[in-house]
Amino acid sequence: MVRVPNLLEVVDIALGAIRANKLRSALTILGVVIGVATVMTVASMVQGIRGQILNAIEVAGPQVFYVLRYFSQTPLDPDRLPYHLRIRPILHARDAAALRELPQISYAQLWLQIFARLDRAGIRTQTMIVYGGDERFMEILGGTLLRGRLFSRAELTGENVIVLEEQAADRLFGQLDPIGQTVRVNGQPLRVIGIYQKPANIFEPPGQQNAGAVPYQTAREKFRYNESYDLFIAVKAKQGVAIPVAKDAVTSALRRVRNLRPGTPNTFDLVTQDQILDVIGKFTGYFFLAMVTLSSVALMVGGIGVMAIMMVSVTDRTREIGLRKAIGATRGEILWQFLVEAATLTLLGGLLGIVVGLAAGELLKSVMGIDADVPLWSAALACAVSIGIGLVFGLYPANRAARMDPVEALRHE
Repeated sequence: MVRVPNLLEVVDIALGAIRANKLRSALTILGVVIGVATVMTVASMVQGIRGQILNAIEVAGPQVFYVLRYFSQTPLDPDRLPYHLRIRPILHARDAAALRELPQISYAQLWLQIFARLDRAGIRTQTMIVYGGDERFMEILGGTLLRGRLFSRAELTGENVIVLEEQAADRLFGQLDPIGQTVRVNGQPLRVIGIYQKPANIFEPPGQQNAGAVPYQTAREKFRYNESYDLFIAVKAKQGVAIPVAKDAVTSALRRVRNLRPGTPNTFDLVTQDQILDVIGKFTGYFFLAMVTLSSVALMVGGIGVMAIMMVSVTDRTREIGLRKAIGATRGEILWQFLVEAATLTLLGGLLGIVVGLAAGELLKSVMGIDADVPLWSAALACAVSIGIGLVFGLYPANRAARMDPVEALRHE
């Protein structure tokens, strides 16, 4: 029967060996630290991003979806579109009007987005998105009115007014009250009637954040836009109507308006919040997989370093191994001792990686503005992976130590 030495005693011996070779041990576990910290940081980022997306969808309303001319499986370059997509008709006001007649739908309105620079008194923003909608735009996009008001019915006919997003207002006006002031959007003077706060969205490209909203008719008359990509219909299902039911009703209505025969493909795309979540989920999944692959390389390098340092340790302690065998230590005991030493070394690397991952999670909170708490499962996984690396890469050196001949080991100088 194999006698297993006391675990605490073996760990104490391992820590003593690490203390005796601090620099060598630190360099050895560096790869483990980097790999574990990367996995934990990415895990916290993915969890934080997903949580923010779900929160944004909840704020905007899960009953909201969109009708677009193009969405899925289409390249960004219009010249590369297949013929059956190029011939799709643009969205029209009659499409939205047909949807408003449906008993399953509480809201359907043609919107557009324009890409514009805002300026006031020599202060100019980068290109930002300005939506052309109606007085219910916050109900669709989500957000909170902070000051002022939304559009009146009279203003929806084409008045030069804008409801500014809070960050854009701060950039242009600073401490001044923007209400009643004039801001230029792509050179067009617009009067600020309200300030609102949008839901947090870290996926907005730099320089293309939502700057605010203007009446749809104003956007259509005053600004240039691409009818193929910038027009869309915002749709909201009635309370209690399931999204699949609402989508089927919308699909049938649009096919009827466009006189599409049975079997003919749709000439429009429907985009739900779940589809947006799926797209972003795939992106974060690919990102996580890529980072885990890179982390695996770091962990592999760390494991090879562990094997190297354990080989050196076995060589340095050959006489000790011979002496232990001479007084009755079995192969199993020697194997166990060196495996525990290797696992202890990598576990320390894993714990340091967890500390770095926690620090990186806090940094993400402040820099990206997301709730990026490091998930507990990633910490547990990090410890398990660290110990596993020590056991796998420490097996060969430990086995070599266990197979030493005690007489030859005692003669070693």
